[in-house]
Amino acid sequence: MLNRPHGAAPRGTAADLLHGRRVTDPYRWLEEADSPRTSLWLRDRDREYERQAAAWPLRAPLAERIRSLVDTDLWTPPRQRGPLLLATVRRARREHPALVALPARGEGPARTVYDPAEEDPDGGTTLDSWEPSPDGALVAVQTSVGGVERGRMRVLDTASGTQAGPVVEGVRYSHVAWVPGPEPAFHYVRRDGVRGVRGVWLRRVADGSERLVHACTAPASVPGVRALDGRWLLISESHGTGHRTDLWLADLADPRPRPVQVGLEAETEALAGPDGLLYLRTTLDAPRRRVMAVSPEDPGVEHWREVVPEDGGATLDAFTPYGTAERPELLTVRTRWGISEASRYDARSGALLSGVDLPGEGMASDPQAAPDGSVYLAYADVSEQQRVLRLPPGSSRTLPWPPRAHTAPPPPKVTRTLTGCRSADGTRVHITVFTAPGTPGPGPTLLHAYGGFGRPRQFGFSATVLAWLLAGGRYAVAHVRGGGDAGRGWHLAGSGRSKPRAVEDLVAAADALVDRGLCTRAQLCLSGGSAGGLLVLAAATSRPDLCAAVIASAPLADMARFERLGLGRMWTREFGTAADPGDFAALMSYSPYHRALERSCDSPSPRFPSVLLTGFHGDTRTDAAHPRKMCAALLAAARDRGGEAPRALLRYERDVGHGPRAVGRAVALAADAHAFAAHETGLVPGRPGAVPNRE
Repeated sequence: MLNRPHGAAPRGTAADLLHGRRVTDPYRWLEEADSPRTSLWLRDRDREYERQAAAWPLRAPLAERIRSLVDTDLWTPPRQRGPLLLATVRRARREHPALVALPARGEGPARTVYDPAEEDPDGGTTLDSWEPSPDGALVAVQTSVGGVERGRMRVLDTASGTQAGPVVEGVRYSHVAWVPGPEPAFHYVRRDGVRGVRGVWLRRVADGSERLVHACTAPASVPGVRALDGRWLLISESHGTGHRTDLWLADLADPRPRPVQVGLEAETEALAGPDGLLYLRTTLDAPRRRVMAVSPEDPGVEHWREVVPEDGGATLDAFTPYGTAERPELLTVRTRWGISEASRYDARSGALLSGVDLPGEGMASDPQAAPDGSVYLAYADVSEQQRVLRLPPGSSRTLPWPPRAHTAPPPPKVTRTLTGCRSADGTRVHITVFTAPGTPGPGPTLLHAYGGFGRPRQFGFSATVLAWLLAGGRYAVAHVRGGGDAGRGWHLAGSGRSKPRAVEDLVAAADALVDRGLCTRAQLCLSGGSAGGLLVLAAATSRPDLCAAVIASAPLADMARFERLGLGRMWTREFGTAADPGDFAALMSYSPYHRALERSCDSPSPRFPSVLLTGFHGDTRTDAAHPRKMCAALLAAARDRGGEAPRALLRYERDVGHGPRAVGRAVALAADAHAFAAHETGLVPGRPGAVPNRE
């Protein structure tokens, strides 16, 4: 049970009149991240957090177990350019991955091209993305410091690691498309308007000169760019969050774009095949996606032909054309309720050639076609760390890569069960439950959900989840609407004004776990991050009796002002906008911050579950004002109950953001969150069914 903190945030008088409704915002002052009173308030939260966390018995054991599970070499699928294979590898006991190069043919050691730890021994610099030139001689490397995900891009010589040309400042995960030729140049994207115009730019490496190639056509669109087959430039604009993509194709030597798909409510991406055709994965007339083909000489949507049809029960999450010009093939990776299925197709006829053997029930991702006709892809499952596989040409059997990669001991056994429940409107919602052998029921259970942006839940490796399972806990995932688990329709059914359905789905899943005897309410903890953090907070504030505890990591919380914070202005297609009366009504129906404020005014009011919020000072996506304000509102709700124990802790970190971080910091965060869950749900190693002490 959480104990009383020292003091609470003073209430301000800020308020807005929105569509005839007065919306109070007493903790708006906490949006000022670096003001003296915010800093003072955060100092008190830090002290209270450390005082409470020191009493969690599993804090150190979980950190030790998680660290031991992640201390292996972790490779990404390589990209072949010229004579080199380039990949990242995070070596065991290292804090960050490094970019390395290996000879594409024959034996040879991995040579480091860029290591952020050498540049910044303190661990604050992260390698955000990279893209090699067609001949492998150069590579564009993007890095950022302090977790802000907005940093610098440099071009490095892959042989020497030295910098070529001036630095590009202020980029954020920019796509890069190299232009073949004697004078190195590349296209890249500006997403944030630093140069005044958001769009695609062509830049010469030698002197840094550049010109605008394509300006964004809409204020909230996200530009993208990809080089195809050494000749074509694919320009994209994503409108909203997976709802619509506009595509144009241009010749790399003369980038005057021609439309491929413009103005259609479909999400589409394109890759070039070895036969010279353009292959497109699209939701056009296929909510779970299909693959189409078209000639790049005449790429308009009216000329597309279907190659791989939609599967009504699984979502097409990744694909790549590969093979040879004479025998082109397609590799597809579909996800069926979190589990990947890989298949080979004849790219010309669309005939299914075979399934692809995967090591188990897990997640296959990031397929990369190689010039020799093979494909590299990543594979991981709940109990086994990610590894890279190579699919040889014409084969359905995968091989390990690198060939001399360390062989890990057999992973522990974990049982996966797929069940379901009915949501408030009668819709069936699937629930996946993971359990380690010997775990009795009912027992301490984590229920995770995301439910946003059309992202499907895929079951790759999580050292944190595995450590929780091995300690005797149970782990469940609710495949709620708003995610992409059942295709585009499932996404749209839980987005915008329908977002409350995702909350109802999670509530129904929590009730189902209790009703079926897997846990009691005192043994249930909800868990979610970012949009998932919003979801679990909304569920808990709508049903305070639902569970014992909630972990909300870097959540959205104030849905009246989310557009003014972080990247919220880009997410109006996902959540709606407070400027629209109908959207505003939906937003306020589940906004956790406002629900907590309303509860604090009720007398008497139901007691909220214990809540652990995490916030990151450098978070440029979901601004850390959200967890700060949410914590203040929850503390006020507890204080106003008169003598009742407060229900919120804030774990706040400086010099990190929403994206990747050093392994040590990631381990500490995960261990703390799950030690909190263990403390609140009564998880004791050796006694997994123990009941928490509610003093």
